[in-house]
Amino acid sequence: MEKDKGSASPSRKFAEEAEKPSLGLLWEFIDLLKHNKKWWLTPIIVVLLLFGLLILLSGSAAAPFIYTIF
Repeated sequence: MEKDKGSASPSRKFAEEAEKPSLGLLWEFIDLLKHNKKWWLTPIIVVLLLFGLLILLSGSAAAPFIYTIF
């Protein structure tokens, strides 16, 4: 009995996927949103990133300009 080449075992498919190059964190996140239909996460992530950027900029020379916004 010879195995059909089109029906590889699950462990073989897993090994083939593991050998592929990584797409990166951003593309993995976009793929998660697209395939799992989690688009409601997008505004939450955007707001968290904006707050993180605000915290990073508050310790720099841009701090006086940020404080005038509020």
